[in-house]
Amino acid sequence: MATFEESLKKLETIVGQLERGDLPLEDSVRIFEEGVRLSAECKKHLEEAEGKVEILVKRRNGAMEREPFAPLNTPK
Repeated sequence: MATFEESLKKLETIVGQLERGDLPLEDSVRIFEEGVRLSAECKKHLEEAEGKVEILVKRRNGAMEREPFAPLNTPK
């Protein structure tokens, strides 16, 4: 499996190709299918990373508690 960054870069390329709209229908369908596969790979990478973040979050009392991940610039 490719890294998240590699999959995302390929997915961005595919989106650009599809947005141009200059591909034959068969090619569009083929790369759309690849895009769906890459999207699923990216989702899997993100879910794995989220799980790792949740495991690392601790409450003050020392007990592990699941807590949703929020980027630093996003208010809770």
